[in-house]
Amino acid sequence: MKYVSTRDKTKSISSGEAILKGLSSDGGLFWPEEIPQVSRDEIVKMADENYNARAKRILSKFLTDFTKEELDDCVDSAYTSEKFSSPDIAPLKKIDNDEFVLELWHGPTCAFKDMALQILPHFLTRSMKKYGTDKQAVILVATSGDTGKAALEGFCDVDGTKIIVFYPRDGVSRVQKQQMVTQKGDNTFVAAVEGNFDDCQTGVKAIFSDRSAQEKLYEKGYTFSSANSINWGRLVPQIVYYFSAYADLLKNEEIRMGDKINFVVPTGNFGDILAGYLAAHMGLPVGHLVCASNKNKILTDFIRSGTYDRKREFYTTMSPSMDILISSNLERLLFAASGNDDELVRDYMRKLSENGSYTVNDDILIGIQREFFAGFTTEEATVETIRAYYEKYGYVADPHTAVALHVYDKTDLDGKTVILSTASPYKFPHSVCEGIAPDEPAEDEWALFDILHKKSGLPIPGSLAGLKDRPVRFDTSCDPQQMLEQVTGFLK
Repeated sequence: MKYVSTRDKTKSISSGEAILKGLSSDGGLFWPEEIPQVSRDEIVKMADENYNARAKRILSKFLTDFTKEELDDCVDSAYTSEKFSSPDIAPLKKIDNDEFVLELWHGPTCAFKDMALQILPHFLTRSMKKYGTDKQAVILVATSGDTGKAALEGFCDVDGTKIIVFYPRDGVSRVQKQQMVTQKGDNTFVAAVEGNFDDCQTGVKAIFSDRSAQEKLYEKGYTFSSANSINWGRLVPQIVYYFSAYADLLKNEEIRMGDKINFVVPTGNFGDILAGYLAAHMGLPVGHLVCASNKNKILTDFIRSGTYDRKREFYTTMSPSMDILISSNLERLLFAASGNDDELVRDYMRKLSENGSYTVNDDILIGIQREFFAGFTTEEATVETIRAYYEKYGYVADPHTAVALHVYDKTDLDGKTVILSTASPYKFPHSVCEGIAPDEPAEDEWALFDILHKKSGLPIPGSLAGLKDRPVRFDTSCDPQQMLEQVTGFLK
């Protein structure tokens, strides 16, 4: 299996090299030359397998330069009972007759990013050994909240790596910030950026594209890589849980093999739902993929109109992981939907950079609308959805999941539907308690933990229980233009 850049398909590299590089030198993202297929017989077999076996089955089709033993070790080191609080790793909860929630937040940082970022360090270190680099990998991360902590946790004290995380100073929840600034590890560094997530993401991409900086750091013994979903090693593990959800529905006799199911995905950077697109094109019976947006509804507008326009007001919402106006992984969808037309993708990305917008042609738009629905919700509706699901079903959703639940309720879908739940309610206790306990005041986020526990009965995750009292290690902040300076300063 070889991978090409979305902006230049003439050169191909292996999966391990794609994981090492993170981003192509031309600014494009890596994409498989062809999408492997999964037979219906294989999907039926998955119904009797655990999550790790399902992961090995799917990942082996993409990471063909990894031996079976290497892949087994990566998977079994990532998805363990010590790291994940659910034996199912990604448990599927039934809400109503046709409605299910796939909980992806039972990992060590209580967010769906753990599903990929617990295994990415193993992919990366294996790739470093495989391709003979003697450099230290510097993992650059832009985060809107959850990716940062999940990446820090995954790469903490991993030999041969250093990890640097940039987050928008006022664009993450208090719990998310405390998780990052108290991170342990001699190889970790965190800095706030005076701006929004797009500023962080643009800054990281600029560093990747700065050949002079890369050459200087290379001479000092470093090479850049990424833990954002621009890295293929971040995206490919997410395909697994789409197959796993389908296999669980088969196992529980909710569906028969071949029945199509829908997925509703709260997404900002388009990586999570793109994994579902890949699963569908591998042969998973998928009806529709529903892209759920918050008030920053740029993806909803794009899917409905074909015009991507980032020249709009940016909103800071209670679902910060979706507060994004530049959805990087959409470039991969454009590449696939255009029949791997790298020239066309380059033109769209040039227009986005120079003019702030682009409009896809009719063929691409029709193809996208054939597979994707889209919807969005307001802040008020998000809180009301949290309240409604608690009162009607006894289910407690974080605000990102609530966005998806609201969009599902407003979308007329036929058949079984799986809503992806991307974060523990304890990551956003203020918003959740506003929905389920509006009359119980609390002094701070930490007191809200107790209220949430009392109302919901959900145990407080061990990784969050003592968060308030952990010492702050990182109080650095910078302008977007100073991000490279922060990197070189940390690396000395």
